[in-house]
Amino acid sequence: MAVNNSITLIGHLGRDPELLRTKTDTEFVKFSLATSETYRDSQGDRQTRTQWHDVIAFGKLAEILFKHLKKGQEIAISGRLEYNEWTDKNDAKRKTAQVIASEFNFVGGKKEKHAETNA
Repeated sequence: MAVNNSITLIGHLGRDPELLRTKTDTEFVKFSLATSETYRDSQGDRQTRTQWHDVIAFGKLAEILFKHLKKGQEIAISGRLEYNEWTDKNDAKRKTAQVIASEFNFVGGKKEKHAETNA
């Protein structure tokens, strides 16, 4: 059985997408996505927990996201999860996760679906 690296998140953009280029001149877009869950704590009070996710998309999907998405907009994003490791200025090893997007859907507004494979 093959294991598939797949993630789908529904949340709100924390900032407008930023259009950038790699050193090899490949266009990509990046933005942050906030996902929230609401629950009741042990005292019965309603609490909200928000998680922030870094999202990156390449190629045609990057162009579409850059053109159509704005801060605060709610979307569903699907892709794969990647981890980056590096050593900071204090020689501490650091690790972050990012979602490499392959498709998205508008949530609560237009019901368009956009897909792009980034193999």
